[in-house]
Amino acid sequence: MSVRIHPTALIEPDVQIGAGTSIWDSAHIRHSTRIGEDCIIGEKTYVAYGVTIGNRCKINAFVYICNAVTLEDGVMISAGTIFTNDRFPRATTSDLKQLRPSDPDEHTLPTLVREGATIGAGCTIGNDLSVGRFAMVGMGALVTKSIPDFHLALGHPARSVGCVCRCGQLLMRFLETPTFETEQTCSACGLQYRVKDRVVTELTPP
Repeated sequence: MSVRIHPTALIEPDVQIGAGTSIWDSAHIRHSTRIGEDCIIGEKTYVAYGVTIGNRCKINAFVYICNAVTLEDGVMISAGTIFTNDRFPRATTSDLKQLRPSDPDEHTLPTLVREGATIGAGCTIGNDLSVGRFAMVGMGALVTKSIPDFHLALGHPARSVGCVCRCGQLLMRFLETPTFETEQTCSACGLQYRVKDRVVTELTPP
């Protein structure tokens, strides 16, 4: 399968793009980035240098992905999402006489989005954290802490309010009780899970 790149997209040197991937209009992919197979990079999306994107990822329009971000296979990033990689950003040195360089340094912190996760439209994703396998972040959320596997996180800042199936359907909402154990079967696809003290374990992985 061939790579499809819109004529208006800007692809810098030393970018690896897997077979079957489509990059749409006015997207900008910086150097030294790796994009897997069968991905979609939406219009006017910016992917910084050194980013790693797995196979079969879907990145919608107007997404900003900065340096030190890694997306594993099957990740969805919805429109208007912004990633960050510096907790203490400044434009200049302390005396205001020089611009600070934009190259990665000790203040550049990584973000990992694990396989199958979804980040909703208009989210802001912090750094030095991970979004777990098949987790789902609701639209407009501000993610400041790591989100566990299969969790549904909502709000500003985001917090876990329940858990979801691989297919995306809600399995259950979390109550205030900190200690519990239950088994849940997805009403949509039939996959089964054990949920113990908010830790989700697959009982019937595909």
